[in-house]
Amino acid sequence: MQKTSQRLEWVQEFEAARKRPLHVHFNNAFIHTYKPVMDDASCRSFNTMREYREWCEEKLPKWLGYGKSL
Repeated sequence: MQKTSQRLEWVQEFEAARKRPLHVHFNNAFIHTYKPVMDDASCRSFNTMREYREWCEEKLPKWLGYGKSL
């Protein structure tokens, strides 16, 4: 019984989602997460990949995953 009612609920949710316009899907699909340091400037440029990697290692929090090790 429970599986049938759960399945019906899923089908109803999928049908409702199918009827939504594309821009609503895009608005609901992307969640902005603030990334310290990365989001604090509009852009950055580096002369070499080495400079970029050193900057990542020094400036970014480890949990963002841009350093040599987590």
